[in-house]
Amino acid sequence: MPRFEGDLRPHPTGRYAIVASRWNPRITDVLVEGARKALVDNGVDAERIDVIRVPGAWEIPLAAAAIARAGGTVAIVALGCVVRGDTRHYEQVADGCSDALMRLQLDAGLPVANGVLAVEAYADAEARAGGAMGNKGEEAALAALEMSDILKHWQKATA
Repeated sequence: MPRFEGDLRPHPTGRYAIVASRWNPRITDVLVEGARKALVDNGVDAERIDVIRVPGAWEIPLAAAAIARAGGTVAIVALGCVVRGDTRHYEQVADGCSDALMRLQLDAGLPVANGVLAVEAYADAEARAGGAMGNKGEEAALAALEMSDILKHWQKATA
């Protein structure tokens, strides 16, 4: 029985898209930089990385869907930060964004790594954006890179 496992090898010609919220820029800018660095450090040419900034987490799925439909992109990294407040708005935005990104990934057959932080407090976000918990932008980029490699191998094996 063949075994498929992805490597952190970039697709030779495909583009990688980072779709990031401008909301909470002290967090999202660090996530974007972590994602870009992870891709470049693993062999993706900087010219093949597109960074698309949108107003907030709610807008990330729409931009990601447009990118997926356009073709040429082998993986999308979604980055944002939603901090719990005193209203249900937090749940609506965080859950809606997450659900839409998963649906897009399945419908498009394209890796969409969800690096949208949904945290209780701003300090939790800081810990995940280069703090004690690492950089979730970097982790999402590595997941996207690995998943695009797995899909590439699977397509070759089943062609």
